[in-house]
Amino acid sequence: MGTKRPTITDVARVAGVSKGAVSFALNGKPGVGAQTRERILAVAHDLGWTPSLRGRALSVSRALAVGLVIARTPETLGVDPFFASFITGIETALSERGYALMLHVVSDAQSEHESYRRLAATGRVDGVFLTDMRVDDLRPQLLDDLGLPTVVIGLSPGHGPWSSVYIDDQPGITAAVEHLVALGHRNISHVAGPAEFVHGVSRRAAWASAITDAGLTPGACITSDFSAQGGADATNQLLDLPEPPTAIVYANDLMAIAGMSTAIGRGVDIPGQLSITGFDDSPLAAYLQPALTTARTDVVGWGRAAAYRLLALVDGEKGCEIDLPSPVLVVRASTAPPCHQGTGAPLKDRRGPAPIRDRKKFR
Repeated sequence: MGTKRPTITDVARVAGVSKGAVSFALNGKPGVGAQTRERILAVAHDLGWTPSLRGRALSVSRALAVGLVIARTPETLGVDPFFASFITGIETALSERGYALMLHVVSDAQSEHESYRRLAATGRVDGVFLTDMRVDDLRPQLLDDLGLPTVVIGLSPGHGPWSSVYIDDQPGITAAVEHLVALGHRNISHVAGPAEFVHGVSRRAAWASAITDAGLTPGACITSDFSAQGGADATNQLLDLPEPPTAIVYANDLMAIAGMSTAIGRGVDIPGQLSITGFDDSPLAAYLQPALTTARTDVVGWGRAAAYRLLALVDGEKGCEIDLPSPVLVVRASTAPPCHQGTGAPLKDRRGPAPIRDRKKFR
C-alpha cells in the first residue's frame, strides 16, 4: 500500500500551530509572523506536503484549466510544427500556476461554437485561447457573450474588449521578398494560406506590397490551406505555368517543405532553378537538403506570453494587446541567384533588421 499523503492537519500538528495558520502561511496571506511562517513552510517541505489541485479549485471556485479549441483535421494538426511549439509555450506557463490545458480538436466552425458553449456551461475552464482568426470572425463576440475570459492569438478584431497576443508577420514576408529581389529574382510567386484567415490575408498582402515596392509586377499567387498536400499541389500548379517562377514565397514552412520536395521530384534544381522561402523556422527547416530559408518567429515564446496574458485575465486584470518581436529572415541554402535574372526595377532602399545567415558546418 502507498504512503498516505500528508495533509494540512499533519503540517499543523508537527509545527504546533492551527490549521488556519498553516493555510495563511502556505497561501502567502498575512496573519502569521515571519518566524512562524518559515517554520510552517519548513515542516511542509520536510513532510513532502503538496497542494491538492482539486481542493484548491474548490477553494477559489475555479476549474484551474483553460481551453484551446482548434478547427483542423487531426491529420493536418499532427504534422503542423507550429501548434506543437505553441502548445509547449502555453504548458510551460500553465504548469507554473498548476493549471491544465484542455484541447479540443473539431472539424468545423459550428463544432467550434458548440465546444465553447459546452465549456462555458459546464464550468470546465476559466478562460480560452482563440487561434486562426478569421475575417469577420464571430467567435470573439460569442465568447464575450458567454463570459469566458479570452486571449486572441493574432490581431484582435474590431474594437471589442478582447485581449490579444500578436506577432506582426508582414515583416517576415517582406524580408523574404527583398532578399529574393536582391538576388536578382523578378518572377516571384506566392503560395498563400486560406483567404478566410487573417494571417493568410496578411502574408499575401505583404508579398504583393513588397513586390510592388520593388518596382515589379506580382507573379502568380495560389491560395492553399497551410497543409503539406496543399503546398505540393500549389507548387505543381506554379511549375506547370508557361513561365514558371524563379522563386516562391510560401506562407508557412509546412507548405514550403512539401513544395521543395515536389519540385525536386520533378527534376527541378533547388536553388539553381528555383528558390524557396518559408515562414516559422520550424525545427526541421535547418536540416533539410537544401536547408530552408525562412522567417523565424519565437512560437514557444508566443504561447508562453498568451498563457501569462490569459491567467492575468482570469485573475481579473484588465486585458490589453501584447506585441512580440517581428520575424527575422534566416538565410540558408534554398535561395540563390536565378539562372536568368529577367527584368525589373532594383530593390528600393528600406530600413529593417538584417537577415540572419545560417552558416552551419557539417563535419
